[in-house]
Amino acid sequence: MSNTVHFQARGRTVVGCTLLVIALGASVTACMGDDNPLSATPYDAADQISFNGPTDAGKKADPDKPLEVVAEGVDGRITDVTAVDAAGRYVAGELSADGARWHSTSPLAASARYTVRVSTEDGDGAPGRKVLTFETGKPGAKKTLDVSFGPVAGAYGVGQPITAELSLPVSDKAQRAVVERALQVRSTPAVQGAWYWVDDKKLHYRPQEYWPAHATVQVRSNLDGIKIGDRLWGGRSTSLKITTDDRVVAVTDAAAHTLTLYRDGEEVRKIPVTTGKPGFETRNGVKVVLGKEPFVRMRSTTVGIAAGSSESYDLPVHFATRVTWSGEYVHAAPWSVGSQGSANVSHGCVGMSTGNAKWFFREIQEGDIVQVINSGGKTMEPFNNGFGDWNLDWAKWRQGSALTGGTDAADSQEAARLRPTVV
Repeated sequence: MSNTVHFQARGRTVVGCTLLVIALGASVTACMGDDNPLSATPYDAADQISFNGPTDAGKKADPDKPLEVVAEGVDGRITDVTAVDAAGRYVAGELSADGARWHSTSPLAASARYTVRVSTEDGDGAPGRKVLTFETGKPGAKKTLDVSFGPVAGAYGVGQPITAELSLPVSDKAQRAVVERALQVRSTPAVQGAWYWVDDKKLHYRPQEYWPAHATVQVRSNLDGIKIGDRLWGGRSTSLKITTDDRVVAVTDAAAHTLTLYRDGEEVRKIPVTTGKPGFETRNGVKVVLGKEPFVRMRSTTVGIAAGSSESYDLPVHFATRVTWSGEYVHAAPWSVGSQGSANVSHGCVGMSTGNAKWFFREIQEGDIVQVINSGGKTMEPFNNGFGDWNLDWAKWRQGSALTGGTDAADSQEAARLRPTVV
């Protein structure tokens, strides 16, 4: 069997790299058994395929161009193609129904080394195989898209969404799909989740239900060196790892004037509270704890209430647990103890005695859930005032993804675990 490989020019150039055909000299024979050709050792299939990558020493492929493998002749066909770079990133591709052509459908990375394994069969069904290698050149683009993940590494409650901040806006749907496909979130135990494009530079990720208690969530980007769009390439990013603690859910019933804290489904304590009075009703819905402040000074002017008006206030507040950026807290309110458990007299916050607020402050942490029901207020907005992500049902959440938007969410129902509902 001849093992000499000859190279023949294809006659077209891509960014200075001549695209060549890999051709094997004539008289290739397969070592096949008479009874079962599929049991034979695969023969060198170089004479059955052409490949639009560079083969000359020092030549590099243009990462802007898709990878293409074509079956030559009328008797052979391609049965499978696997392309992977040195970092272990696979290239998605599509094989034509007749096996005559395979082409990549995901971008190649710049400055990367690829190994392409091509399986074929001849007219008699005998298997062939060829392994090809090539390198891609540097991107010609000047813009780099960097990704920053949040929150900071650490332990959180089961309601904590993952965030991704992009250094440049991405509005094109196809480009968004490239970005989103490269942002990987893996949790142990495994749960199904999806990204949601809040705007052109911000994405949130959450599971269909809350994260499992005591889970490990790892986030990374595979965008480095990947072409996203015209003159836009992916840059480097720092991976993220967070863990979740117990499943802590605090349910505030504005009509019953109580806050009940549950830990892993078990009621821990029921606390008398007061919520927003008419005109200042507390928002309904699921909110995620944003942080804790041992002391904060609350002024009515920060929420649009004029100083000196009948509704103005300027108060020192202790044990304040923040749930919205606009200033909604669960906090100590010793001035309203007489109304707690019986009437709603606050300007939107959930108030309780100092003792109860100190206990709650100790039990709660960032990422835990505070849910308000039976209030006359509107539902917490999903974004831009904290984390109201859980107030979108799963079907609507998936519509915010560039990969699953508009698709049927029925296939995700079996992943349901911890529903954000009243416990």
